[in-house]
Amino acid sequence: MPAEALKTLFHPFEAEAVALPREDERVLFLGAEPGFRVPDGFAATLHVVQGFRPYFRTLQASGLTITPLAEGAGFDAALVLAGRHRGQNEMRIAEAVERVVPGGSIVVAGGKDEGIASLRKRVDELVPLEGHLPKYHGIAFWLRRPADLEAAERLRAANPALLVDGRFHAAPGMFSFDKVDAGSKLLVDNLPGDLRGNIADFCAGWGYVAAEVAARSSGISGLDLYEADFASLEAAKGNIGNTAAVPGFFWIDLLAEPVERRYDAIVMNPPFHRSRAAEPEIGAGMIRAAAKALKPGGKLFMVANRQLPYEPVLSAVFASHAELARDGMFKVFVARR
Repeated sequence: MPAEALKTLFHPFEAEAVALPREDERVLFLGAEPGFRVPDGFAATLHVVQGFRPYFRTLQASGLTITPLAEGAGFDAALVLAGRHRGQNEMRIAEAVERVVPGGSIVVAGGKDEGIASLRKRVDELVPLEGHLPKYHGIAFWLRRPADLEAAERLRAANPALLVDGRFHAAPGMFSFDKVDAGSKLLVDNLPGDLRGNIADFCAGWGYVAAEVAARSSGISGLDLYEADFASLEAAKGNIGNTAAVPGFFWIDLLAEPVERRYDAIVMNPPFHRSRAAEPEIGAGMIRAAAKALKPGGKLFMVANRQLPYEPVLSAVFASHAELARDGMFKVFVARR
């Protein structure tokens, strides 16, 4: 669907419903994903924002000006690619309003099966839309940036900062942003309390597992967090809490970028999908990355959905492995390198 939504986003320019930006203009692109093609005559400089490391690297390799978080102001226009996270979509639109000059165009698009119609309705209640077009199984709509920031303020007020479990800060768009993930909780509950040495949390998210490791294991000498989502990693920096070991934070694509350090143990709750369908090869790749990053004799502790077939890859890259726990949805493994 992202490829279709990207085409939907640029359709108003191709249909001449929205004026093509000029060469001397700057356009902010929030939530950009690889694979888009600007229409002929779209001459403005694009400032692309993408915090998901694999997408960031692909977009960067194409020569675009890109940052993981939005920077600067005074943009002449903005593009917003909407996804399935309502709060994240609304915060991106708020950011577009804040960073575009008054009167500048803001074009938003997303898939029909990901709530774009309801998003269009909510935004229209705050700022009258100039128009909308359905195309490629999605909808694009556009508006002019108002003279004031009331719309942005109301969108932000509708999506306040969240405090998970009374102590962790998270935000829409992050994995399990509104509660502690049940799989991560099962992993934490089955970790040994005497972990020692250098420890890493692969796919650390906003830091729940790493924070629990830091709180429960006084013998650790190092604790590093690896995460592909920039915003989640930034949140983890505030969520990790007090620990004797100075934590390290690495914004990295574990499937494509090497891990330079070596560890006595790795804890991991790997993702298993990028879209709606399960993609077990993602977790399998994470297992291989963990095996390479462990010292001889080092251990991997990981949780996975029960139906995902990770046992063969664990057997292939580790000397031994065993199942520590299982419930109705998840299973926890320990594997020794």
